[in-house]
Amino acid sequence: MARIIVRKRADGSCGYTAQIRMHHGKSLVHQEAKTFSRRAAAEKWARAREVELEDPTALVRAQDGDVTLASLIRWYIDSFQSLSKWQRTKQCQLEFLEKHPIGQSDALKLTPSALIDHARSRRANGAGPATVGNDLTWLSVVLRAAKSVKGVLVKPEVVEEARTACREFRLIGKSRRRDRRPTLEELKKLDDHFRRRDRRARIPMLDILWFAIHSARRESEICRLEWNDNDAKARTGLVRDAKHPTAKEGNHRRFKYTPEAWAIAERQPKTSEYIFPYEPKSICDAFTRACHVLGIENLRFHDMRHEATSRLFERGYQIHEVAQFTLHESWNELKRYTNLRPEKVRELPEAVEGNTEVPRQKRRSTAREAVNQPSAAVDQSGLQDRPH
Repeated sequence: MARIIVRKRADGSCGYTAQIRMHHGKSLVHQEAKTFSRRAAAEKWARAREVELEDPTALVRAQDGDVTLASLIRWYIDSFQSLSKWQRTKQCQLEFLEKHPIGQSDALKLTPSALIDHARSRRANGAGPATVGNDLTWLSVVLRAAKSVKGVLVKPEVVEEARTACREFRLIGKSRRRDRRPTLEELKKLDDHFRRRDRRARIPMLDILWFAIHSARRESEICRLEWNDNDAKARTGLVRDAKHPTAKEGNHRRFKYTPEAWAIAERQPKTSEYIFPYEPKSICDAFTRACHVLGIENLRFHDMRHEATSRLFERGYQIHEVAQFTLHESWNELKRYTNLRPEKVRELPEAVEGNTEVPRQKRRSTAREAVNQPSAAVDQSGLQDRPH
């Protein structure tokens, strides 16, 4: 119940201060006061304010001020970045949302309609369906953490409601399968460009470009390869903390070098514990600038991994063998990186017994048996059509 305190002013008039105190057990959790010139006004404000404070979100706002999405995103980054050790992509997306207008929204009053409007605006400005879907994913992560750890009375379920609607309106969706491979002409341009550039640059982009094409390693993996992990006899290396959806840290995996990749690695100067002691972002930036200068459109450094995987299949390696180079754990993931060119498919000779061609009827029977039996290559590799 509010108290009304009467105070005499210097001019002789009276001031009526309505004082509200809220307790949880014996603890004082909130108090506020406001002064009026009339007692009736003070009593009216006190009654209305007490009703407002019965809403838990209003009490939180009164205690902590406005709780914006931006403030929760910043709290989440400061609290968990050093513990989770997430990648640069997640960091960039969180910082983008922190500075975006959606970040100024009241987190306690967030509604599905506000998030749907955000998705519409992002799509109108050129963002793809997968990118917008990631916005909702990171907002959901932040809200769940704020509710469970910080105790903020937010509603993470509004994100799922918005996600369902956005999916129906086709505002979000899965990323499109990328099948971009560099042409021989584009590779020649990049080769010539980096050959000239590397004479005055610290990062040997020419070697890194061809190492990526021959090894199928990501740029971040290239920069983490260590000399001590190489096995010259088996011609293998080790990717430390290999990419994994749930267990990246400590996921060290050994891979096979192609002869070309091994030769490139061996000719690097041994001035560091790392074979390529450079920043992954610097490699990507140098590659992007080169493409811009050369007029090469829609080509990313990560596309070299597609090129490498496709070349391995074109050389005749089977699924379980290619996986030893690329470190894919499932055929579903491996085939996303396989973009074969029809002209590169090798010709297989007709099956013959002695000097006599196998009869047509027998070939049909053999084909039917092959369809009805599981692939030997898949059985040997242990690769399955499901995510690991």
